[in-house]
Amino acid sequence: MNSHTQARGFTLIEVLVSLVVLSIGLLGIGKLMMFSSRANDSAYLRSQATALAYSIIDDMRANQQDAVNGLYNTGLGAYANPGFTCNFAAPCTVTGQLAQYDLYSWKTAMLADLPQGDGTVTTAQTADPVTGATITMATITVQWNDAVAQQSFGNGTPTLAITLETQL
Repeated sequence: MNSHTQARGFTLIEVLVSLVVLSIGLLGIGKLMMFSSRANDSAYLRSQATALAYSIIDDMRANQQDAVNGLYNTGLGAYANPGFTCNFAAPCTVTGQLAQYDLYSWKTAMLADLPQGDGTVTTAQTADPVTGATITMATITVQWNDAVAQQSFGNGTPTLAITLETQL
């Protein structure tokens, strides 16, 4: 019989190496979670911007004559409070009043829902390529600051924008 018995268990070096490997893995998981969280936030803001763009398109279609006449056209920057509200109890009756109220509500919603949110609306008359009839095309652009997520993605441009174009 052999007088030497075989040692059982782990050495201190083995335990330290396994802790280092485990620590590196946990750091990788943490970085992945942070990246995923920022990507999720960026996707949420993009969804909000799309919903806001569709909301002004819906308003323009509901008030199509003012939209065709270009009363919804607006650039970047704050939109002044028109000083009135339009609702069932007090409907807008003057031409352009509803367009002013819709734009004010839209710009206010963008500031509330998107970081540094802003948007533009432009309409243009053009000929339908099939029929030759005059149609009105609306272009809606919504922009916002997405600097936190863009730093994670390595994109140096913090301002993102979506543009929708539709026929009224």
